[in-house]
Amino acid sequence: MTAVIIIIVVVLILLLGLWASYNTLVKKRNRTQEAWSEIDVELKRRHDLIPNLVSTVEGYASHERGTFEAVTAARANAVSAGATGDPTKIAPAENALSGALRSLFAVAENYPQLRAVESFVQLQETLTATEDKIEYARRYYNTSARDYNISLQSFPRNLIAGPFHFTAFAFFGADDADRSVPVVMFPGSNAPGTAVPPAGPPPPTDNQGPPPAT
Repeated sequence: MTAVIIIIVVVLILLLGLWASYNTLVKKRNRTQEAWSEIDVELKRRHDLIPNLVSTVEGYASHERGTFEAVTAARANAVSAGATGDPTKIAPAENALSGALRSLFAVAENYPQLRAVESFVQLQETLTATEDKIEYARRYYNTSARDYNISLQSFPRNLIAGPFHFTAFAFFGADDADRSVPVVMFPGSNAPGTAVPPAGPPPPTDNQGPPPAT
């Protein structure tokens, strides 16, 4: 009789351990999925900002066709990669988009009159803030994914991972040079987030295209 009681107690302890392990994995998986959704929201906001940014710069540098096409193509690739929901595909596409944006801002630096365009300043500030949010969300997601993956591989949780279809999450990587979009500081301009002094329309020059339509 004593042996039967001991066996029952051992079985109950094992069941409680498996139950607790299952709940732990569910919580960490849900937290990681929530963290990824935050990245997804900010990436979509970034994608929505880019067409207006390209259009604004294009109004002053219409001859930089190659740069605009590269940014547009990189954005399309990033949107397509985002539809897969796979961080291993999304990260390279977003890194390529960051590189294309650096080229766009390099073009913008050659046109200091853009600092007087309120729409460009607002887009620049919004994009910079979005990049900061993406970086924060990326770090939170990677930390959540790391903790979940460690739990997934640890005993006794690894015993229930397969039967209950728990799978590891891929990390959302970023190249060191692509962690944030460069902030363009035009000569005499204020830092992002500060008011830009009003300025009159720049005098026309031979290499200046028409200002963007408002």
